[in-house]
Amino acid sequence: MEEPCPAGESEELTESEESVYSGLEDSGTDSSSAEEEEEEEEEEEEEGPGGSSPPPRTHAKGAPRKSKILEDDSSLKEDESLLAQNEYEEDSSDEEDIRNTVGNIPMEWYQDFPHIGYNLEGKKIYKPIRNKDELDMFLEKMENPDYWRTVQDKMTGADIKLTDEQVDLVHRLQKGQFGDVHFNPYEPAVDFFTHEVMIHPVTNRPADKRSFIPSLIEKEKVSKLVHAIKMGWIKPRKPKDDTPTYYDLWAHEDPNSILGRHKMHVPAPKMKLPGHEESYNPPPEYLLSEEEKLAWEQQEPAERKLNFVPQQYRCLRAVPAYSRFIHERFERCLDLYLCPRQRKMRVNVDPEDLIPKLPKPRDLQPFPTTQALVYRGHTSLVRCLSISPSGQWLVSGSDDCTVRFWEVCTARCMKTLPVGGVVKSVAWNPNPTICLVAICVEQSVLLVNPCLGDKLLYGATDQLLESYVAPEEERVQPVQWVTATMEEHSKGVRLVVQHSKAVKQVTWHGKGDYFASVVLDNSNMQVLIHQTSKRWSQNPFRKSKGLVQCVLFHPIRPYFFVATQRYVRVYNLLKQELTKKLMTNCKWVSSMAIHPGGDNIICGSYDSKLAWFDLDLSTRPYQLLRHHKKALRSVAFHKHYPLFASGSDDGTVIVCHGMVYNDLLQNPLLVPVKVLKGHAMTLDLGVLDVLFHPTQPWVFSSGADGTVRLYT
Repeated sequence: MEEPCPAGESEELTESEESVYSGLEDSGTDSSSAEEEEEEEEEEEEEGPGGSSPPPRTHAKGAPRKSKILEDDSSLKEDESLLAQNEYEEDSSDEEDIRNTVGNIPMEWYQDFPHIGYNLEGKKIYKPIRNKDELDMFLEKMENPDYWRTVQDKMTGADIKLTDEQVDLVHRLQKGQFGDVHFNPYEPAVDFFTHEVMIHPVTNRPADKRSFIPSLIEKEKVSKLVHAIKMGWIKPRKPKDDTPTYYDLWAHEDPNSILGRHKMHVPAPKMKLPGHEESYNPPPEYLLSEEEKLAWEQQEPAERKLNFVPQQYRCLRAVPAYSRFIHERFERCLDLYLCPRQRKMRVNVDPEDLIPKLPKPRDLQPFPTTQALVYRGHTSLVRCLSISPSGQWLVSGSDDCTVRFWEVCTARCMKTLPVGGVVKSVAWNPNPTICLVAICVEQSVLLVNPCLGDKLLYGATDQLLESYVAPEEERVQPVQWVTATMEEHSKGVRLVVQHSKAVKQVTWHGKGDYFASVVLDNSNMQVLIHQTSKRWSQNPFRKSKGLVQCVLFHPIRPYFFVATQRYVRVYNLLKQELTKKLMTNCKWVSSMAIHPGGDNIICGSYDSKLAWFDLDLSTRPYQLLRHHKKALRSVAFHKHYPLFASGSDDGTVIVCHGMVYNDLLQNPLLVPVKVLKGHAMTLDLGVLDVLFHPTQPWVFSSGADGTVRLYT
């Protein structure tokens, strides 16, 4: 008879039921519950046959409860019948316990939900509370000896510890072995059919009737085939021809192909036919005298005309065997198979075709061809030129310590400005709204307002310079900005930028506010950039990269070109970094000019080379022109026409057509079109500066003979 279980146990039962469906908090079986089960089993055994034990409880996890071993005692029969009766009532398994009924679906669908599915009663199976962080996981990995064999069940979210059998199964499958341990893949094969002919058949079935009666279906098929052959729809197979076939390997060769096998065949040279000297009875003039024999013997074998001595015999019977016969046959065989004979493909090329086809100069007009005007007045060599943006006024600087302003069309000197030193460089401001000229004299740069042309224009320039307000704090600058004195002001000088050493070049930025100056110095103070409106100067370089020859501003982009003796460096002023370093392939760069498009530059050098660079193409010259005989002093581009010019110490100006195409795939076309002569050689110096007119295809040149010439 069953006794009701104590209250404590019923409470425990409800707790275990809850743990089945709700929590799944602890992964795997809990060690404490396992201990409790063992204790209960021991208590049952101690109670023995007399005391009736409470019915076994269903457990949350684990296999169905095994009944204890019943002893062969008559008093246990009742217990046996009781166990048999409740066998299925008490049956519980893991699957039944916590079976997820969602079916074969991706478990990612439950990612955003607190539950992972539904059990058999339709209640939600909640996910285990996983609040372990990386540190807890690591500690568990280090401390839990069974960590490596613990896997997570995706259907229930619980952690399952694999048994030894399951681990073995995984290892076997990883090695590509069979899952079943007891399966032997190498069992000996059973030979069901022997190769020996046996007396008894394998089956003793009687033969079918269809095996000895003609088939009507086959008869119909055969009659159809016979009809098709008669009608010619089916061609019967031809009997095989057993005669061997031979193929001509070169029968299908293209007869027009130059590289055909027989086309390149060169027949071996035939042997020379024997002449009179080979005769056994040659005419007497073919026989050698004693001196000739002696000379023949002293000659090298390769130099002898005949490789034998002609001899005379009275009859053919008396002729002995030729001693060199085998040797000559052997030489002939060697010649035939060792001497490479091949047909040389000789190309007949007209030398004129090798010269590149350049357009005729008359197709490339307009370009300056004749000397139109000579500007006389300077008493020493004229070093530098510059022209106003309008093209109406020309300024020239000379070694006679003066700067002269000329009217271009009439060659009339409008103004002479004594500056008290050799003028190394002049530069007219490219901004058409400002009338200002920068002049390099010894250790200073003079900013001069020539007061030529439009009064409004040069008046506005003066107002612009006078509107400068000095900053409150004095800034440290590499140069000194000094306002001109009354006497200098009357001559046109407005500002003096005093440098520490001699200045050799000045150049303006395209906008007309900034200008750069080059100082004769080996330190990092060689190049300085000045801002006129703020009267502020700065040194852009931290260290010297060599002796700077000249500098240029890019016409469009914020680039700055610095030419040293052998290289041209391109700096980005915004990023303040070196963008490119051009190799000029020249010994000493003298001058530099940039194409108005900004993608090509030319460099003149003292070793009489002109290097054209395509900045998009390479850091090496696209072309090196060696048209001049002596050192190049100056190079220039025209602003609008595809022209560039170079002036040299040989007293000539060479004008070239330099077309730059918008199509990036087409290379620039460089054609020399005219050599302009006119300057007289003085002190081994010729043309010192060249300059194009801003709008017309005219070129100015200044020479060591003290003149400025205009070619139109």
